[in-house]
Amino acid sequence: MTYAFDFSGFGLYAGMLARGAAVTLGLTAVSTLAGGLVGIAGASIAAAGPKWARWLVASYVELIRNTPFLVQLFFVFFGLPSLGIHIDEIQAAILAMTVNLGAYATEIVRAGIDSISRGQVQAAQALGLHGRQVFRYVVLPQALANVFPALLGQVLIVMLGSAVVSQISVPDLTYAANFIQSRNFRSFESYLIITATYLLMSIALRLLLNRFGRGLFAGRAARGNNSSGNDGLPRNWRSRLMWRGARTLPTER
Repeated sequence: MTYAFDFSGFGLYAGMLARGAAVTLGLTAVSTLAGGLVGIAGASIAAAGPKWARWLVASYVELIRNTPFLVQLFFVFFGLPSLGIHIDEIQAAILAMTVNLGAYATEIVRAGIDSISRGQVQAAQALGLHGRQVFRYVVLPQALANVFPALLGQVLIVMLGSAVVSQISVPDLTYAANFIQSRNFRSFESYLIITATYLLMSIALRLLLNRFGRGLFAGRAARGNNSSGNDGLPRNWRSRLMWRGARTLPTER
């Protein structure tokens, strides 16, 4: 059996493929920023929030991590209008991707927070920093530096998973391929092109974010930490103790 490759007619669709790639990267950029903020907020609540808030965050994380992204997307796009919330396909894609990334980022950043030893918090308190300052200037930069590779991997997973947004007519890269192969009937060539395009975008995005991370977190990764911390406490208990202790100034104790 032989197959004759034919890419001759794809030049007519170069613009459509470029626009689809731009949409995919745009969705990834917006959802990464929003999902990262959700992850930081969720992780800080999981580490030091009240019990009811920690329960809500844990429920959100478990719900998202144990359901398919496609179902989440359909729920947002088809389900929310039943409640009177009407959004277009682009907004639905951004919301679904943000909610999905935010859940995974919450767990990743929480692990980064737990990796910071209690001694660093105590040292910051000794210098007169209060709880929010300790978190902003001491814990969060090091936590993000420690887990940046994991966050980068999750961003790439979200970008590749965004291919399913074509199911709600978002004109992304996969939507462009589906349209092209329905016109020229060259399915193999169409999907080969977008496979190569996704590969190139993933490599380029990884290199770009790695370079950005090296510049942003240079010298900030915590060193010498072990799984139970310098005080021998388990990570989850250690994070709660350190943040509850950081709520008051050293002079107030």
